[in-house]
Amino acid sequence: MSSSAQDRRRRILEAVRGLGSVRVVDLASRLEIPAVTVRRDVAALADEGRLVRTHGAVALPEGAAATAGGGAERLIGMLVPTLGSYFDEVVAGASAAAAAAGARVVLGIAPYDSGDDRAQVERLLESAVDGLLLTPNWKPGTGLDESDWLGELPVPAVLVERRAAPASPAAELDAVCSDHRHGVLLALRRFAGLGHRSVLLAARDDTRTAYEVRAGYAQAVEQLGLRGAPVIDTPSAADPRSAVDRQQVAARIAEAAASGARALLVHNDQDAIQLPPLLRSFGLSVPEDMALISYDDVFASLSAPPLTAVAPPKRAVGATALDALLRRLDAPGELPVQHVELLPSLKLRASCGEPVRGARQA
Repeated sequence: MSSSAQDRRRRILEAVRGLGSVRVVDLASRLEIPAVTVRRDVAALADEGRLVRTHGAVALPEGAAATAGGGAERLIGMLVPTLGSYFDEVVAGASAAAAAAGARVVLGIAPYDSGDDRAQVERLLESAVDGLLLTPNWKPGTGLDESDWLGELPVPAVLVERRAAPASPAAELDAVCSDHRHGVLLALRRFAGLGHRSVLLAARDDTRTAYEVRAGYAQAVEQLGLRGAPVIDTPSAADPRSAVDRQQVAARIAEAAASGARALLVHNDQDAIQLPPLLRSFGLSVPEDMALISYDDVFASLSAPPLTAVAPPKRAVGATALDALLRRLDAPGELPVQHVELLPSLKLRASCGEPVRGARQA
């Protein structure tokens, strides 16, 4: 029975760590693997920077220092749903923490709604990663109902910005995420402090974070004694009708403003930045007529006016998840499962405006 590519490459790395520079033919003989297969695996590992080939021999890269535990550089696979916005900072935090610990991160990307999570994880495992940081595409309001395979991973894994359903196999994995519900509470508390008694929410409904923001809104409205309203659905950027739909979003906000609403929380930055010019077509200015807070704080400071924003601790989430994975690698089976939530902060800028004139402030 032949071993998988993942197992072969792991054995190759372990042999090279123990032997130092070794000829490929001798490595094949020692591992009892056909030389042509070893050459193919060595080429793949060399392309990833994990091995160096010289004159028929193979060795660890120069400067591949031992980690604190005495081993060679660890390779961490990281699955994310997208790059170019929120997860850039999460990846940056994990990469910086990995570099400080003598490890390295390699990425897999499974776009939203692609159903590609498992295939991307299998590709990462074929690269002989030592552990995994996973942000799977969970449907809003659920855990990974169709991902029992998470309980069968051959290496330790940590969930990143995901909270598992209690009955899911993923609940047995370490997890690190932002407490988005607390972030929404911060935003609504700010509005209440400025004297607003009615607060609107405009949000997407297609991601796990959007679900948490919506749930946090319902909780915060009740907790703070504010007047809530039905959530205004914002379109996905991939929707071909998004420009028309955003005009309709602005119309709904203007309608609510005519009934007295003067405060708006928007998930996410991309949608929040596009709203002020749309609202002006309805005679509403930010912040004079509508106080606005954005959720995510990726691009909020670049808006005109700069947007007050809830800032999830994105880099800290990545770094904390990486540290949790390294601890799990150093002490397999010895540590209790950890579910860690980090609190967002509120970045105050111009879009919230001044206290409401004549209102009693909370």
